[in-house]
Amino acid sequence: MTTVKKASSYIPKTPIHIECNIEKTLDVLGGKWAFLVIRELFDGTMRFGELQRKIPNVSPRALTSTLRHLEEKGVLERSVFPTVPVTVEYALTPKGQDLHKICHEMKLWAARWT
Repeated sequence: MTTVKKASSYIPKTPIHIECNIEKTLDVLGGKWAFLVIRELFDGTMRFGELQRKIPNVSPRALTSTLRHLEEKGVLERSVFPTVPVTVEYALTPKGQDLHKICHEMKLWAARWT
């Protein structure tokens, strides 16, 4: 004899982990300096020294780490030119440019609430 469960009495299991796109976004942008680097690159391609001057208090080590992370996540691209000394430029990819709306909304929120 088979037991048939009624649909109304079925209780689904509580999932242990629900995939969250906010978590994925924070994985890409969660670093302390990431938004500031992205904000500066909205104005166009920049070199390391330019970024360091425009972002007060960022150490060279922290900036390097942030740039590598954002490049690894596909948010920016690093271009190396064979000059003496070597010229390295950073620019946002289309994925990085797509963050403009998010940054704008965060700016509005801060203006409203802080």
